[in-house]
Amino acid sequence: MEKIRLLIVDDEKLIREGLKIMLSIFEDIEVVGLAENGFEALDICKNQHVDVVLMDIRMKDCDGVMGTRLIKEQFTKIKVIILTTFKDKEYIQDALKYGAFGYMLKDSSHDVIYEGIKTAFKGNMVVHPDVAVEMMGISSIINPDIARFNLSGKELRIIEGIAKGFSNKEISEEMFLSEGTIKNNITNILSKLELRDRTQIAIFAFKNGIVN
Repeated sequence: MEKIRLLIVDDEKLIREGLKIMLSIFEDIEVVGLAENGFEALDICKNQHVDVVLMDIRMKDCDGVMGTRLIKEQFTKIKVIILTTFKDKEYIQDALKYGAFGYMLKDSSHDVIYEGIKTAFKGNMVVHPDVAVEMMGISSIINPDIARFNLSGKELRIIEGIAKGFSNKEISEEMFLSEGTIKNNITNILSKLELRDRTQIAIFAFKNGIVN
């Protein structure tokens, strides 16, 4: 079994240790390090093989935004997931700009966090639907009347797949289409909706009730 090598970064020891204990029960997770700020996280990444980083946003000395930037500048393949609250909108936008792979709420269940780690490890964005529109600040882009976008049934199914965290390969297998076809359709969807990336497609899906 391939294990996901996880680094947990939080300035509160109880949270670090608690997450380590709870996530270590999953057989495919190996917690390879604990850090209390972004500088420590970077040092661990230099000395350990890390696949995914769970990064707190508000920390002394080096917060999650700077920590994300430092790690992603040197280790492009490492996936950083920001652990946040509703109040951290600007921090989240900055962290995503520097390469974070999404964000999760700190009060999420450990099962939800575990699924988010797996999603990021597979190369898919992690977006919490309850706060996605508020965090991303793109509500002005999205029109609740999706009919005006002239989306086909196939495109709506692809949007649903993206929102559920499926990769292009997984969507192609479910729809019995080639990955190339899925990729071309995603390009068309981005154009029709005037969005930038898969994250915003997922947000569109949740905002407009394509998925719940």
